[in-house]
Amino acid sequence: MTDANPLPPNDWPELQPGWVWLCGAGPGDPGLLTLHALNALRQADVIIYDALVDSRILEWARTDAKLVYAGKRGGKPSAKQRDISLQLVDLAKAGKRVLRLKGGDPFVFGRGGEEAQTLVQHAIPIRIIPGISAGIGGLAYAGIPVTHRDVNQSVTFITGHDQSGKTPSALNWQAISDGSQVLVIYMGIKHIDRIAGELLKAGRPASEPVAVVTQATTPDQKVLETSLGAVVADLEKSGMSPPAIICVGRSVKMRQVLDWQSMIAGEKPRDLDPLGRGRPAESR
Repeated sequence: MTDANPLPPNDWPELQPGWVWLCGAGPGDPGLLTLHALNALRQADVIIYDALVDSRILEWARTDAKLVYAGKRGGKPSAKQRDISLQLVDLAKAGKRVLRLKGGDPFVFGRGGEEAQTLVQHAIPIRIIPGISAGIGGLAYAGIPVTHRDVNQSVTFITGHDQSGKTPSALNWQAISDGSQVLVIYMGIKHIDRIAGELLKAGRPASEPVAVVTQATTPDQKVLETSLGAVVADLEKSGMSPPAIICVGRSVKMRQVLDWQSMIAGEKPRDLDPLGRGRPAESR
């Protein structure tokens, strides 16, 4: 890749020395990167990137840019969050044009708020560039809409673990179960036993559809369709591993008709009326 700017003419913002841009790289597929993110990649002196940033995205960086891996993966040696934040401060104070590149969206379970707060506290100017969150884009690639007017008028996004690596103790599972028809759970595979148990205890039916999507939007994407009562056993048998997005709710059934990747492969929809309404939505 040459350093010629591939962006169409526009008044694109300039990444100035001493600034840090916190940017979402999207859920995986390089095509889901925003133009502002691409603009940042073409300017940055230093790029601090996470484990979930696809390597193909980094190919758009300047050829002389320094790439620094700062991935955090559960159960594996990882950089400490405070060290990452202070590294950003030090690089900016050294006059570098710094891009902090994070998978998905930096403000959706991505610690972007913590890093931005540290930078502001050290008088480092910042710019926030949102990205497509895996909880929306990853499920869309699996053919699962997080909202569908025949299914839900609410959706709740949940993290499967807190700072300690355990299931968040502050979550009110009863209120979550009662208050939202569709649940989207990030980083939930490790604690799926407890999560499923809490939702069943809160009254969600064992037959409720569940989908687990791993490596979302990448060539290695896998999708497990199961139910709340069977998800623990089915996940164990599947051998699937993080990173994953878990969706709980009837919108999972829409995959039977909206699995567009299978359509590209020449397969036909499994069901044109997965919700059992008896007539297509456009006729209502």
